[in-house]
This record gives sequence, C-alpha cells and structure tokens, in this order.
Amino acid sequence: MHREGHMGAALMCYAPLATVLTIAVGAEPAVVVGLLVVGLSMLPVIDMRLPLVTHRGPTHTVYFLVAVAGALTIGGILLGIAGGSIVGGILVGLLLGLIGAVAVGSHLLADMLTPAGVDLYATGSRRSYNVARAANPIANYALLGLGVLFSGAGIVLGQLLATGIESL
Repeated sequence: MHREGHMGAALMCYAPLATVLTIAVGAEPAVVVGLLVVGLSMLPVIDMRLPLVTHRGPTHTVYFLVAVAGALTIGGILLGIAGGSIVGGILVGLLLGLIGAVAVGSHLLADMLTPAGVDLYATGSRRSYNVARAANPIANYALLGLGVLFSGAGIVLGQLLATGIESL
C-alpha cells in the first residue's frame, strides 16, 4: 500500500474514535487527533531507513504495535504528571496509546490487503487477503476517499449526538 492508501486506512480505523471524541471534547480536537493518527500511520515503514531491518519485518508485527502504543502511553502519563495532574496524565497517556495503536494497526491492516501481506506474529507466515497490489493507484485513492468519508461521517455523527445529548 502506498501513502494515500495508508492514510485512508488510518482514517477508516479512526472513524469510531472520531465519533466518541467529538461527543466528548468537540470536533476540533477530534480533527487534530485524526491528523495525529494519519501522521503516525507511516511509522512502520521506518524499516526502510534502518540498516539490517527488512521491509515488512519487525516493524510490521503486533509487537511493534504494542511497543509504539506502550511508549506513547508512558510518555503521555509522564507528561501529564510533569504538568501536575496524575489523572490528566493517565487520560493523555491512554489517548496517545490509542492513537499509536490505531495508526500502526491501520498500517498493518492495509498491508494485509496486498499480495505480500505481513507476518503479524513474526512466525514466518505472512497473512494476505490479496485484494489489490500495493502500487494500485485506484485501490490507494479509493481507500483514501473511504477514509475521509468514514472519519468525516464519524465527526458529523458525533456532533449530532452531542447536540442531541445537550438538548436532553
């Protein structure tokens, strides 16, 4: 999958969280979080810049996903505690961990749609659903369009639900 496809997959996976965040804190913060998810969605391809690391190797596993989510969670908690709020730190940490999990998880899911697949558990067996070639521009842009549509719908739904909740 190319960058556009990964961005779309990230937005599709983010859509349910976008709805919840819009209800809880508003559309603007939900959009910012969505941008963070999209921004981190290409993190697994850091393997192409690391020596001795194969592409779609260790950075394309659930272990990498857990490591990224864990590091972001711990970092968020420490930032919150440094800011003087343990509860705030825990909330920020959980949100950052969720952002990391959605971003990396969406990348893995998108790569599973390609013939090359991914070895999710580093067992030597790649999981592939062979839906489209990674370089297929139609598939990549279709995924991007669906991602924008889904996450946008999630934010609109969140606003409608928040408005309905406020009027009760």
